[in-house]
Amino acid sequence: MDLLYRTVDLHCQANNSAHHTSDISTEELIIRRGQSFLLNLELPRPFNPNTDQLHFTVKTGSRASEDLGTQSAFGIPESHVTRSPGAKAKWRAELDTTSSPALGRVTLAVTPPADAPVGNYYLTMERGDKEASLGRLVVLFNPWCPEDWVYLPEEEERQEYVLNEHGVIYKGTNKYISSVPWDYGQFDEDIMDICMKILDVNPKYLRDPTDDVSARCNPIYVSRVVSAMINSFDDAGVLVGCWGKPDRRGVPPSMWSGSVEILKQWRRNGCHSVKYGQCWVFAGVMCTVMRCLGIPCRVVTNYQSAHDTDKSLTVDVYYSDFGVRPKESKDTIWNFHVWVEAWMKRPDLEGEGGNYDGWQVLDPTPQEKSKGVFCCGPASVKAILDGHTHLKYDSPFVYAEVNADVIDWLLMFNDPKQQLCSDTKRVGQNISTKSIGSNKRQNITATYKAREGTELERNTFKHAITRDYSLEGHARHKISVNREGLGTEAEEEEEQENAEGGRSIGNGEITVEENEEENAVVPTAPLPQMVVMQIEEASTPISGQDVHLKVTLSSEDRVPRSLSLRVNAQTMLYTGVPAANVLTKIEEHTLQPGRALSVAVVIPFSVYGEHLFDCDSMNISVLATDQNHPKLVYLAENNIVLQDPPISITVKGVARLYHQLEVDVAFSNPIQETLQNCSFHVSGSGLLINPVEASLPDLKPGRRIRLVLAFTPYRIGKKILVVDFDCSTFRDVKASVTIDVQLH
Repeated sequence: MDLLYRTVDLHCQANNSAHHTSDISTEELIIRRGQSFLLNLELPRPFNPNTDQLHFTVKTGSRASEDLGTQSAFGIPESHVTRSPGAKAKWRAELDTTSSPALGRVTLAVTPPADAPVGNYYLTMERGDKEASLGRLVVLFNPWCPEDWVYLPEEEERQEYVLNEHGVIYKGTNKYISSVPWDYGQFDEDIMDICMKILDVNPKYLRDPTDDVSARCNPIYVSRVVSAMINSFDDAGVLVGCWGKPDRRGVPPSMWSGSVEILKQWRRNGCHSVKYGQCWVFAGVMCTVMRCLGIPCRVVTNYQSAHDTDKSLTVDVYYSDFGVRPKESKDTIWNFHVWVEAWMKRPDLEGEGGNYDGWQVLDPTPQEKSKGVFCCGPASVKAILDGHTHLKYDSPFVYAEVNADVIDWLLMFNDPKQQLCSDTKRVGQNISTKSIGSNKRQNITATYKAREGTELERNTFKHAITRDYSLEGHARHKISVNREGLGTEAEEEEEQENAEGGRSIGNGEITVEENEEENAVVPTAPLPQMVVMQIEEASTPISGQDVHLKVTLSSEDRVPRSLSLRVNAQTMLYTGVPAANVLTKIEEHTLQPGRALSVAVVIPFSVYGEHLFDCDSMNISVLATDQNHPKLVYLAENNIVLQDPPISITVKGVARLYHQLEVDVAFSNPIQETLQNCSFHVSGSGLLINPVEASLPDLKPGRRIRLVLAFTPYRIGKKILVVDFDCSTFRDVKASVTIDVQLH
């Protein structure tokens, strides 16, 4: 039999190391586009580079085509390679200097183009009518290649945003920023294959696999596919969203500590969606997939994040005359919202010089549809900063998330609604991401908008609100501009004007009356601001303990003011939706001129404890009404997050590869009631092949429980062990420890 070759060596370990993929595998060839890899062939006869020829073909997808860039012919010499006139994504090969042609030993340096579609490829060698397989390889995006659209110039950024498998995700509220560890695990076993599977079951592939595989050369296209496939609303996506109480068939979103369990469960269940996720879970899983595919990615948290359903760039918040939020508005302000940013070029956007290159917002949480699909982005962060809300994809929605104006309304019984205040600064606070090389928080608010209160920020807002959104596919909308130059967006059947103005604690800006027949908002004369009111913590709020607050009122008026204070406390979902009313009280006080008044507010754990279990925070609102002038109403509110009790983690000894290591985990009951249904959940890529679940006995008041866990680390480097404690009273308390696994 005339063999085309005797042996082939793909040098998986050396090539993968050079391509920064050895953490994924050293047994399968995984390369990055735009970068050469070495291939050794032992031929059955000597090879003469001047007279002999070697021909190869590489293919991806079921209907590979040179014109679509999913197939390429290449060889030695290049001049004898026959290609289609319209061939795209051309692979090339050169004879490496380490070859020994006279002995039939040929080493080729093969280079996939920087615009090759990512995915699984099959490499064959041909001569005449004979063909022989050389093996399978995987091609990924390449942030190290200047010609690749995902090129990231700084090595420390590539280490963080492509290669780092661990991170933190920020939660809480603007005033109570908390962080949770997240194990991305993009190089864990099977994760790359799962990421490829995600691409292969997306609806665009199922409709037209040929076109879809060809489009995988473009990180803009791939990122939109991934954004849609992380949620399950339109497809066989990875995660089912749940913002209420999850049923017993699923895992509460707060329990997850990483992406690996979720992705493996999705594939193990035949690509059926995993229950359940919320925004930080969706973002964490998407970051894993993007980094695995080679697209630089980071997780970003926006505090006081607006969900603007009608693209008006304003959000209405309603209160009753008792201070309670009486209804859920279509628009909401989330305590926090988490999305991802991916780094890529944007040649599809207007302008020259790469004005919109760089970080792009992508949001896999299913909130609003984008071109008929529940996905969001990529929206250029630079476009958001400049107020260019006409640019694709989903720029108006993202702009509103970080910079919408807020109007607080008071709804009174048998009385028109009254505007309490108009706030231009509330939305988009402390936009945060993990710092490069550390777990410190980096504030990136300035990359999204100019400093609040500046003329530049207001001018950008006016520019943003007057953009033609029909360019984004919203042809039913029209734009109008009022005399001050502030644009408002309206449906064809309804038009509403919104007053521009700064935050006012009280009636210092404008009050309004509503004409129900025309549904128009008519300004009335502004009322003077007489009282300043704020809510402060008397001590750090800790879950399991009574919450102590104080309300401080002051006035520079020359006469005493008789005030009726209506204090209300509600447990809140992080999406800004009230869950339960836990305290309502009314007090009468007299505010003396020139003197501050301090009113203590205590919320007992016995009152709020059972209602906080599935909630993320507690909203305290105080409505003060001047009894002599009932139209003078003042509002103050504070959204607090209670600190969880601590978990102790102690690592015993030095962590070494393939050597057993012990960790001691402990939790103490801080309240005066028995904790039931207690459990520990422990996970960590590179440390535990599978997560450990440990059911625990009931924990009486003041008692401590320990878990001694033994495991064998299977990968070197700094790894994160994450511990989750869950019980009848405290939902998913988390702690983590970094373990540096040594080779010897």
